[in-house]
Amino acid sequence: MPNWLKNQLSQAFLTKNVNQLKVLNQCWFFYKRKQHSNGG
Repeated sequence: MPNWLKNQLSQAFLTKNVNQLKVLNQCWFFYKRKQHSNGG
């Protein structure tokens, strides 16, 4: 997981920002799927 995403996630958890968590979660799944399709 990239550092910027970790930082955003921990910040969202601390502030209990549910909307931000949902968006970041989608970003992470998209990122993972993209990496997987690239063979990485």
